[in-house]
Amino acid sequence: MERSAPWDRWHADEIRTSLVRPARSTIPISFDANPDTIEVDLATSALLIIDMQNDFLDSKGWFADDRGQDVEPLKSVVVPINSLASAFRETKTPVIHLNWGVRADTANLPANVVDKASGCGANTAYGDAAQMGRILVDGDWGSKSIDAIVVAETDIHVSKHRLSGFCDNELDQLLRRLGVTTLFFTGVNIDRCVFATLMDGTFQGYDAILVEDACKTPSPEYVSDAILYLVRLLYGFTAKATPILEAISGQIPTPQTSQGDTS
Repeated sequence: MERSAPWDRWHADEIRTSLVRPARSTIPISFDANPDTIEVDLATSALLIIDMQNDFLDSKGWFADDRGQDVEPLKSVVVPINSLASAFRETKTPVIHLNWGVRADTANLPANVVDKASGCGANTAYGDAAQMGRILVDGDWGSKSIDAIVVAETDIHVSKHRLSGFCDNELDQLLRRLGVTTLFFTGVNIDRCVFATLMDGTFQGYDAILVEDACKTPSPEYVSDAILYLVRLLYGFTAKATPILEAISGQIPTPQTSQGDTS
């Protein structure tokens, strides 16, 4: 299996072991964003795909089956997310699937998480039995990405246990290990886990880019507008998927064809 940070290795020969890491090449891209056009380095970036999982997006999942939520509109982000993930993989920029995946006994979840979600036990919530298994339990059906989201062998998977993907898990340590300083945010819901993770990430010092058309929520449209306003005002930048993809395409080598090849 390919290592996630092949540049971060010691090198040994007959004389010594070198702890000196080779210099990493930058992969700068520039694209239209709001409130400013920005330049980022893909070599120190990562794509976060947040909560694109069965319990939120499948018709048999927790949101649809138990809460009666119409999840079909949420799936409009699948195409831009898959397109971004494919482009990021081409430049060997980390793609990270960040899904709810709680302990079956919910022992590390406080009352303000469990009881808020369940209405103090009036409804099913984290760890409870549902039509397709235990709700959002790590390893169960509900915690896994929906089939429509393309997952590659080189992708990284991190389970989260709060609205913020930076709480009570290894995400921050992993990103620092990879040398990541800039995060692209996609997934559901823009006003819940996406925004909470974005805020927490900026508190940890990461640069934040929210991909507007790769995020969704069942909340009213004015809620998303408020999130976009706050991100642009206080936390970072927002951008559409197409300008990002066009910028990345300029960094992907074009396959060379041999002379006489007319295929």
